Amino acid sequence: MTASTASVPSPLPSPRALLLDFGGVIITTVKRDGGVDEAATYVHGLLERGLVSVPAEDVARSLASGLTALTHWKHASSRRREPRELSPREIVGDFLASDLPEPARRLLVAEAAELLDAIATITTDHHLRPGIMRTLDAARDSGIPVGIVSNAHSGRSHRRILSALGIHDRFAVQVYSDEVGIRKPHPGMLHLAATAVGVAVEDCWYVGDTQDRDVVAGRRAGVGTVIITRDKHTDRPPFEVGESADAVLDSPEQLADALVAALRDGGHAAAGAARADESGSGARGALLIDHGGVISLSEPNPEEMLALGERLSDLLSTPDAPVEPGDAIALIRAARDRRAAAKGDGLAETSPLEFWVEHFGHGMDDRSRAVLRAEAVDLMHRYGRAKSRRVLRPGVADALAYCRAAGMPVVVVSNTLSGRAVRDACAEHGLSDLIGAYVCSDELGLRKPHASIVAEALAIADAAPEASWFYGDKPHADAAGAQAAGIARRVVVRGGAIDDEAIDRAVADGLATHAVEDAHGLLALLQGASALPTLSPAEPA
Repeated sequence: MTASTASVPSPLPSPRALLLDFGGVIITTVKRDGGVDEAATYVHGLLERGLVSVPAEDVARSLASGLTALTHWKHASSRRREPRELSPREIVGDFLASDLPEPARRLLVAEAAELLDAIATITTDHHLRPGIMRTLDAARDSGIPVGIVSNAHSGRSHRRILSALGIHDRFAVQVYSDEVGIRKPHPGMLHLAATAVGVAVEDCWYVGDTQDRDVVAGRRAGVGTVIITRDKHTDRPPFEVGESADAVLDSPEQLADALVAALRDGGHAAAGAARADESGSGARGALLIDHGGVISLSEPNPEEMLALGERLSDLLSTPDAPVEPGDAIALIRAARDRRAAAKGDGLAETSPLEFWVEHFGHGMDDRSRAVLRAEAVDLMHRYGRAKSRRVLRPGVADALAYCRAAGMPVVVVSNTLSGRAVRDACAEHGLSDLIGAYVCSDELGLRKPHASIVAEALAIADAAPEASWFYGDKPHADAAGAQAAGIARRVVVRGGAIDDEAIDRAVADGLATHAVEDAHGLLALLQGASALPTLSPAEPA
């Protein structure tokens, strides 16, 4: 978009509530000449008042560097799906005063909220944008509530500015990121504001001035109509943005005109209804499949385990205290037992740091624990490969090839200490091209039967649970997790970790829907399902 072109569709749907950004919509800001120097003088005065001696030039340099770094942080945060806001103490302690002596930094952190409030008006002049009063008047005359939704490091300064302008009572709610702990483009800020004014978000207009924060936030939140009023940041986003506004206006004067026209034409159009369906219905099914005991069976892998023992020996041995490879392997077994005792029935997965530092390194000296902390991620990958050698189970490749040909996504859902090792094993079996993604407990932090690990796989596959399958070998983990996530078909394979009697009982109780001898049985079930085409697994995808 260019600064000389406005896009004003006519007519816009009539809103039931108006949500406005602060800077760039209600207010335009102008950096004050010498404002940062004046702010540095203010900060230096705070330190002198506390009898903390820091050279004025050091304070000025720290403040200027911190403000620059904070700008980069804001831009980076705009790429996050649900960014959180920094607290005033973080802004001051980690940015504005991070390289000052510790007594000075601590003093300024203690006064962080007051400091940020002051800096907001010391460094910047704030002016009411032309046309905004007419917009507020039109909303008031039509009984339409108006809310503010703004990223701010000092919401209190924004409230103070509105009060000084005499318009603080024109807003039904003011939502500022520093006060609610999240920042745009997090959709939660707009959801909060819409709830506060008592209007569904799809019946709101949201008006901002930035593409990367405001337009994206509006789209993520499902706002009915997203509007831009141009200001200095509008046409210079920090990175390319794929979303676009419903209307791009040169000023709030045009916003007032658009609001008056929409109210005159009447009708609360559900502008967001069609957009909500753009991503598709998500009605397709997916195959979610466990790894150990299902894709492959395991057998001892003494060579890899010995190699791991030798690696640990190299890392931990000192001239005065050598660690033999066999002793290291014995410590792994003890760590596994210690982990099992600590985990109990919990569904949180053990992290590499927990396993290697807390369980394996239990009772070791600081040097050894430091080595284990630094090497934990690599050691866990080695351990994942060393625990067992994997043998592909019959029929798995055919079943996965059939799903590929039928357009059915396949996601591996595995309880494991090393998702990297799971991927390695599938690659060695030649299955990588048939598997769309992996959801592994060590990476997600939760284990089956927690429904979240299954729900994550469904979300990745964009699949509906009622049309999907889960193929595992443990009724208490695989079938139970799938059932909790609403998976309709829960197939348990025999010959894995669970005996046939327990599997038969799971089917009889309805925890599992089918039991099969191997993946050829799964393939027969897939081919017999009416929701899937009858294809041969030999047909190309």
